Amino acid sequence: MPPSVFSLSQTPVTCHSFDANRQQLAVSFNSNDAQILTRKGNEWTATETLAEHDKTITSIDWAPNSNRIVTSSQDRNAYVWQQTPDPETGALIWKPTLVLLRINRAATHVRWSPKEDKFAVASGARAIAVCSFDPENNWWVSKHLKKPIRSTVLAVDWHPNNVLLAAGSADMKARVFSAYIKEVDEKPAPSVWGSRLPFNVLCGEYSSPAGGWVHAVSFSPSGDVLAFASHDSSISIVYPGGPVIHNIKMSSLPFVTLTWTAEDSVVAAGHDCQPTVFSGSDAGWQAVGTLDDSKSSSSARSGFGSSPVGRLNSTAFNTFRDADTRGQASAGASGGDTKVLTIHQNTITSVRPYEGQPGQVTKVSTTGVDGNLVIWDVNEVASLAAQFGGIHLK
Repeated sequence: MPPSVFSLSQTPVTCHSFDANRQQLAVSFNSNDAQILTRKGNEWTATETLAEHDKTITSIDWAPNSNRIVTSSQDRNAYVWQQTPDPETGALIWKPTLVLLRINRAATHVRWSPKEDKFAVASGARAIAVCSFDPENNWWVSKHLKKPIRSTVLAVDWHPNNVLLAAGSADMKARVFSAYIKEVDEKPAPSVWGSRLPFNVLCGEYSSPAGGWVHAVSFSPSGDVLAFASHDSSISIVYPGGPVIHNIKMSSLPFVTLTWTAEDSVVAAGHDCQPTVFSGSDAGWQAVGTLDDSKSSSSARSGFGSSPVGRLNSTAFNTFRDADTRGQASAGASGGDTKVLTIHQNTITSVRPYEGQPGQVTKVSTTGVDGNLVIWDVNEVASLAAQFGGIHLK
């Protein structure tokens, strides 16, 4: 099935998140405001604006069960948005609730916990604010995860047990912390990450293979495996029980976002403008294909037509290289045309599950600097991953 492509804006989309029914979309167009878009046929129409921040919004997450939206911003603040009846008209409107982050640098990334009773905000203050609701004062209060973080935290992701939290940082480390809050959480069951989990316990620390910033982190559906993407154009898969760490070094430009579609499959995307699928197990991992149209020239360009584990040749990288060395567009482009042979025409900033259940995701969505939203079917490449499941890159 070909991907569905929607042109949302002529400006970059920095982040996106869908509601539970996938009929509404919260996005930031690299601005201080978040837009709520509603789907009408094949069009997305702006219906509401969430305006409270006074600097660029960096991340958005829409809780599917409680229908609350949390936004983070470079203004060092976060807000929780909830629909409440307008006192005059009775119509539902989005109202913000204050969050006491207590950070002195930009908030960079935010995610709700699985039970939606907490959320985590990464920041440039070398800290992660774990926020829970205070009903007496009607605001969200935070506790900070700090040590041993030494630089800006770029990404966070929750473990399915609602307690453990993964973080990727500009100090070239991916870490797993306990974010247990006694007043909120039940005592978690022992896992491969540990059994005694008071707040701020470091359960694991893993280095980027060649010293790159860790742009993205994500737990597998079971929570027993961690994946992270680094600025050295690598993906790392961590099995803490071993411990076993598989590093896949790519020849493409770096990935900045990733998500699991199954316990043995990860989709990553970034500066190379195309989502790449990785598959494997504790025995080894490999790149098995791209979600971009397998019948287009991009498939041959990527090297997946002849070998499922062939090295990726980056269209974006080749374009930049040709422009740098010869002052011209790459071969295959006509005249001064710089259009790349991928659906996204610029960096993919966010990839998120779109359809299916954890462990059985059938579609993912991506947004990018080109202002496009693309919904991809992952089944075709998943079949390819199963076909070549016995071949691994270590």
